[in-house]
Amino acid sequence: MLVFSVLAIPLIASVLLALMGHKPWAYLLNAGMTLLTFIDSLLLAKKVLESGPILVFRETFYVDSFNIFLISLTAFVGLTTAIFSGPYMKIEEKKGKVTPKILRLYHSAYQIFLFTMLLALFSNNLGILWVSIEGATLATVLLVSLYRTRASIEAAWKYFILCGVGISQALFGTILLYFAAEKILGPGGGALLWTHLFQIRFQLEPTVLKIAFVFLLVGYGTKVGLAPLHNWLPDAHAEGPTPISAVLSGLLLNVALYALVRCKVLVDGALHTNLASEMMMGFGLLSMLVAVFSMLRRKDVKRLFAYSSIEHMGIATFAFGLGGALATFAALLHMTVHSLTKSSIFFSVGHATQINGTQQMSQIQGLLKRMPRLGWGLLLGSFAILGMPPFGVFASEFIVLTVAMKQVPWTTPILLLCLAVAFGVIFFRVGNMVLGEGVKENLSHPPALFPVFLHLALVLVLGIFIPPFLAHWYQNASRFIG
Repeated sequence: MLVFSVLAIPLIASVLLALMGHKPWAYLLNAGMTLLTFIDSLLLAKKVLESGPILVFRETFYVDSFNIFLISLTAFVGLTTAIFSGPYMKIEEKKGKVTPKILRLYHSAYQIFLFTMLLALFSNNLGILWVSIEGATLATVLLVSLYRTRASIEAAWKYFILCGVGISQALFGTILLYFAAEKILGPGGGALLWTHLFQIRFQLEPTVLKIAFVFLLVGYGTKVGLAPLHNWLPDAHAEGPTPISAVLSGLLLNVALYALVRCKVLVDGALHTNLASEMMMGFGLLSMLVAVFSMLRRKDVKRLFAYSSIEHMGIATFAFGLGGALATFAALLHMTVHSLTKSSIFFSVGHATQINGTQQMSQIQGLLKRMPRLGWGLLLGSFAILGMPPFGVFASEFIVLTVAMKQVPWTTPILLLCLAVAFGVIFFRVGNMVLGEGVKENLSHPPALFPVFLHLALVLVLGIFIPPFLAHWYQNASRFIG
């Protein structure tokens, strides 16, 4: 029942907000419905933690230790982003950038986006998983183009075309998986059910699985933002509303990587080699290199942190490629802390750009002096994402480096180089933004800074102490992924 309620609430909310999303109190309804989703996700997580995996509705939905923490994380970041977006979108409306009609679209499409993300995570059917991620693409295209400017429409089309082409490759890989499984399981939908595929993974045809994983890596890797398939991501982050930048980095990239890892487990079983792991390590390293050196010439603050997201998803992909319980634990932790930290940064950046009326970093100064809480939020978020101790990003990156030094020592200089370049660029750019003299204007509504510091507090806690229930989730997930 909890599985259905977690899925049903955002779907019902999207319909209600399609009818009433233009009302002044619509943001409260948006946040309230997302709060219900989050509460139900926690109840479901408690049930899974106590009773083990859940398989419902004729095996269509499956919840285990791997996806349940992502479900709870998705619902949580969805809630805090909905809280942040209330004041943020009111300011945008006051500035004339959105109308009540567009706000109705925003609130409704936001809930549809959450629904598709949760559906992808719940799905036991790899075909439904693909459909869900494609549905998320369509929902976010509407959200990226919300401002209806030439740049936002261009970014939305670029996102739609690149991700559409990419996700079609994942569809072909899914068909090949079905082709390999059908010979063993027989015709029917059972050959697409992940639980069935997992049981027969050692019997799947290796040659077919090799080809399938290439298409799956290209397809879902496009959605993860892995280089050289990342070009849509900076534009989508820069031109869409900041709350959408937060959920793109904090949620969508995680879900796409989740789909890729589910497929990797099957391929590893069929091949008995490290091919899938080596490909993920290679794409992860390439993504980090491309991202950090692309940061050097960025002038737009949202583009800067969009490239930072590519870097960190590269780290997580690399860690999953390393394999083993410890590296997989680090990858799961990194997905969690990156999601929390990056969404926090975008919350701060959103209000900073509203105050200054620009996204150009050279024109944003004096945040600590003009709005100390906002300035500290951005500064601490930047320290966290750069891996400064005692934040959780430091813990996950340290584990990844330690395992890499032991298993593939030649990658260590590349990892350190990427981390050093990213540190220098972001530290210098953010330092210029928070220091200096005042800014141009005040906000017409008080900024929503509670989600900023809530996220940072959680990332700080995860860097010092991982609660036993969360460690248990990570350990259980690591056993079958690694």
